[in-house]
Amino acid sequence: MSEEAAPEEEEEIDTSHLDDMEDGCGCAEVWEHLSEGRDGDADADAAADD
Repeated sequence: MSEEAAPEEEEEIDTSHLDDMEDGCGCAEVWEHLSEGRDGDADADAAADD
């Protein structure tokens, strides 16, 4: 008889940065969404440096 290994507990992955994305959107939409967020962070960082 073969024994199946117990499934390991999956580590929970934070996907909150995609919460406002529609299900089924394409990779281009995800890329654009993430780029907009990153650009906003860069503007905030630049303002903090002043």
